[in-house]
Amino acid sequence: MSQIPGSTFQPKKILVPMDFSVSSIAALATASQIALQFRAEIYLLHVIPMLPVVTGLEFPTAFYPRQEFLADAEKDSGKRFADFVTNLSNQGVQAFSKVEVGNDVVGNVLLMLEREHADLLVISTHGMSGWRPVVFGSIAEKVVKLAECPVLLLRSEKPVDIKASEGGK
Repeated sequence: MSQIPGSTFQPKKILVPMDFSVSSIAALATASQIALQFRAEIYLLHVIPMLPVVTGLEFPTAFYPRQEFLADAEKDSGKRFADFVTNLSNQGVQAFSKVEVGNDVVGNVLLMLEREHADLLVISTHGMSGWRPVVFGSIAEKVVKLAECPVLLLRSEKPVDIKASEGGK
């Protein structure tokens, strides 16, 4: 990968928001190539959605307690990130990771961009179409609109409809 003549953009801190999907792992692979090229650091972020507090309803005793869910999700995310950080380190890329809890994933991403002074954001889309992204909006789309640094948006393939691919069986 050679540098473009006359190019002045040389990222030193790259933020990669991850949800551990195939597309976010592919975004990490792309970010690691960029980091190697420019000797940049990678900052990984995973935001665990906070479960809403529901009152006045009786749940079965098997209902997963909120604090236990968050603790387990943070622990699992930390283990996954430890593997990614080790892998990146073995490639010669310095990496850091952060797991946060919150309902505003976009806000968390933007805060981390600012907090770490990241100068490049590498994020993937999930290739969804139809009503869902129209109603709920795309995290990637919102981040692209609001980020104050360059954003590399990697489009992943559309999810395959298993029933359609099996001929409706």
